[in-house]
Amino acid sequence: MTLDRASVRTTLKPWGRLDLGPWASANHQDSPVGEISFSYDEAGKRDRLLLLKLLFTRETLSIQVHPDDAAAKSMGMESGKSEAWYVLAAEDGAQVAVGLKRPLTQLEFRKAAIDGSIEGLLDWQAAAAGDVFYVPAGTVHAIGAGLVIAEIQQRNETTFRIWDHGRSRELHIEQAIAVARLEPASSRKLARHISVERSELMSCPFFTLERLNLPADTVWELIASRESWALVVAGDGTIGTLTATIGEGFFAEADRADIRVGPDGIVLLIATAASAPATGLLREVIEDRLQSDFADANSGPAGVDVIPSSPSGASL
Repeated sequence: MTLDRASVRTTLKPWGRLDLGPWASANHQDSPVGEISFSYDEAGKRDRLLLLKLLFTRETLSIQVHPDDAAAKSMGMESGKSEAWYVLAAEDGAQVAVGLKRPLTQLEFRKAAIDGSIEGLLDWQAAAAGDVFYVPAGTVHAIGAGLVIAEIQQRNETTFRIWDHGRSRELHIEQAIAVARLEPASSRKLARHISVERSELMSCPFFTLERLNLPADTVWELIASRESWALVVAGDGTIGTLTATIGEGFFAEADRADIRVGPDGIVLLIATAASAPATGLLREVIEDRLQSDFADANSGPAGVDVIPSSPSGASL
């Protein structure tokens, strides 16, 4: 009964950072790291629907846009790319841009993209630790400097760059015009408490993002009925037999895991390939019965005795 540790891929980016602490165990002092991507590959399994990343920004990223499902499929892709950002850390004055300040015509957009004035037409917003932003496919957006962001997205890496702040990378202005919504967007999301320990950060047709804040020295059962990704953002503990510390990612699908929380508590982000939070995702376990339940499970039919955390006695 456990989540599996996700494998990690590090990607260098011109806008990235050298110091990744405390989110990564090793810093890269020679080349800036922009992304850490988490993956989990299993022989014979279908492709995953979601992708979990950490983004580290020392400079502003390119202004860009991603195709939606319809546009992506017309180009031979499986899906579009909607994404959500959870701000893990932010320097003073850090900003993100989601959508435009006002509607633009295609002619206005093309001219602004060519001369770089598109940057001033974006809806820039202050970003602080704990903020959540939703970026639907087709939304023109950018991430500013001085941020560490956990990003959950549909599994499509197609990006159409509109402006790159004088860097020499290829731009894709015509492709961007074809897929972009040239209008303002409503992006900032507020958490909704499902229980004391569980908060819904945002939901969309493609995924749900939640935060679990589990108190010190407790034991929980996490039931992942759909494709689910977990990221440790504070504290520590163990998940099954695996240690779980800041910056580590885990994967589960149609599985469950025992989470033993350390003396400082633990905070997890949980991203699920579902359009709404699952009922019964989380249950508190009576720790002194775990060993006897394990023995019973190996000698005869018996379930794990649990105490629901909600006052009504239901799973959370």
